[in-house]
Amino acid sequence: MGLSTHVLDTARGCPAAGMGWALYRLGADGARGLLKQGTTNADGRNGDGHLLSYEELEVGRYQLVYQVAAYYRAAGVELPEPPFLDEVTLAFGIWDVTKHYHVPLLCSPYGYTTYRGS
Repeated sequence: MGLSTHVLDTARGCPAAGMGWALYRLGADGARGLLKQGTTNADGRNGDGHLLSYEELEVGRYQLVYQVAAYYRAAGVELPEPPFLDEVTLAFGIWDVTKHYHVPLLCSPYGYTTYRGS
């Protein structure tokens, strides 16, 4: 696969279907370059199963940015203004392009966790 993500809504106990995300590659100077963006499918994943294929992976630093507040507002959850979590940005590194990198996000309007999945 290469690079994949999966978003789970821990507040409502379901996949986070319809959450916007953007994937960036970070340059040596810290500048962000947009690689892809989209929304999660009914299972809380990217539609085609991966964000980047093995062929597209490069050693380096990346960021996944998730639109958490917009997702919860669209689901009818009342949030304060400004929301506690608006966007969640996960910064991570890829050091071996022959390995699979899975970046799950478990979130609620007030907290999140992540880890390197399988």
